[in-house]
Amino acid sequence: YCLFVFSRLIFGTLYPAYYSYKAVKSKDIKEYVKWMMYWIIFALFTTAETFTDIFLCWFPFYYELKIAFVAWLLSPYTKGSSLLYRKFVHPTLSSKEKEIDDCLIQAKDRSYDALVHFGKRGLNVAATAAVMAASKGQGALSERLRSFSMQDLSSIRGDSSSAVPPSVTVRTSSKQSHPKPSRSASEGTGSSGKC
Repeated sequence: YCLFVFSRLIFGTLYPAYYSYKAVKSKDIKEYVKWMMYWIIFALFTTAETFTDIFLCWFPFYYELKIAFVAWLLSPYTKGSSLLYRKFVHPTLSSKEKEIDDCLIQAKDRSYDALVHFGKRGLNVAATAAVMAASKGQGALSERLRSFSMQDLSSIRGDSSSAVPPSVTVRTSSKQSHPKPSRSASEGTGSSGKC
């Protein structure tokens, strides 16, 4: 399986992508058409492969057959992608082009309408949730703020440094550890120091 994935990446995608780039750069119409046919067939192959992988992956040499198919599509000798495009894809798409275009237009209109509908519903749900959260949050916040007193705020300074400014904390701690002497006591000490 890993060998298939690696081979498909190199030969089925990167190699054709580089030569598609060269065709666009050189503006060679013949090469451009050749690589466009390859990409159309490769897109159909990738779509079909999504379903066949589910049901046929148990089949012996399934991945080897897919590698061989991609090589056949790319080969300049077999011109597999050009052959499949001219024999099957172009006639089928040409005969069903009108129906496909109508289906695509209807799908685009329906998807736009569904997007607008679900967008409006999503905005309504979000607005309702925001209003409910704001009303519940506002009541809880006001109750919480009412329950706080100045004593409560000063007691949680250890929990949150932003609740009480640092200058208040310093003053409070300096008052507690170093009591300021009274004026009469300092005068008495001062007078004894002078003598």
